[in-house]
Amino acid sequence: MPVHSRARWSRVVAAAAAALLGIAGCASSIRPVAPPPGVSTGTACGTVTLAVNPWVGFHANVAVVSYLAKHELGCTVVEKELTEEESWAALARGEVDAILENWGHDDLKKRYIDQEKAAVEHGVTGNKGVIGWYVPPWMVEEYPDITDWRNLNKYAELFRTPKSGGKGQFLDGDPSYVTNDEALVRNLKLDFKVVYAGSEEALIQAFRRAEQRRQPLIGYFYAPQWFLSEVELVHVKLPTYVPGCDADPKTVACDYQPYDLDKIANRRFALSGSPAAELIKNFQWTDADQNTVARYITVDKMTREQAAAKWLDANPKVWQGWLPRR
Repeated sequence: MPVHSRARWSRVVAAAAAALLGIAGCASSIRPVAPPPGVSTGTACGTVTLAVNPWVGFHANVAVVSYLAKHELGCTVVEKELTEEESWAALARGEVDAILENWGHDDLKKRYIDQEKAAVEHGVTGNKGVIGWYVPPWMVEEYPDITDWRNLNKYAELFRTPKSGGKGQFLDGDPSYVTNDEALVRNLKLDFKVVYAGSEEALIQAFRRAEQRRQPLIGYFYAPQWFLSEVELVHVKLPTYVPGCDADPKTVACDYQPYDLDKIANRRFALSGSPAAELIKNFQWTDADQNTVARYITVDKMTREQAAAKWLDANPKVWQGWLPRR
């Protein structure tokens, strides 16, 4: 991927591009709202490049930040579909300016922030990240003790599938997600095999089908995630997380760490004075906000542009506080 250009567009071209994008990509009636006193509208923005990781919560963040950058700041926004690790590497090379939802990754922070000094932490998103093992609600009604990992082998036969090779199936989502599940199965001596659904959407469909048809299923899931308001998946208790218990990915035998999700920026971009850098640093919302936009994208089948416009139209008091100030 080539390093993006930092060419400065004139305000006329930027405004025209933003208007065309709004017409083509957004069915909402939203129009740019006049910013409150003190908010800057005159600083040139240029191009900002955002990583887009493969889960809809991340897409919701990108949708809203991208819309504001284009329509309120006059930026040209480039969005690059990348995995988590690809995003960090591209950011360090200067090919990406920001990652809008980072789940921990202490190893990557050590390399790119502490050692190479190519990246910086750029503020929290306001979202609380929870990863874990889950089963559909009907299984807890039928097998109340299944939420204790020490009882899983007793039920392993229930979870067998043609893909699990005689063991119980444990379902993961996108293969690019960084998970501990294979190590947990091995280190906790569970009679299960990790199988990949292939994507976030496939994982959601599997859990939805399991609840509707009362089919056994155990798998990886996380919050914030809009689907949990549709099906209240039940968390299986693994050995309690304590700091450092997951330091060695090969020997991890504890639950996942809870996260205060944050943003990561290319160091040069963060210090550039770009209004987009300030917008991204100020961007902070709730799990409910993110889930609302994610549901627009996933359930209502809106484009990211349309979903962002609808949410922004309803929440001006939230996002006006993110805009750069003089």
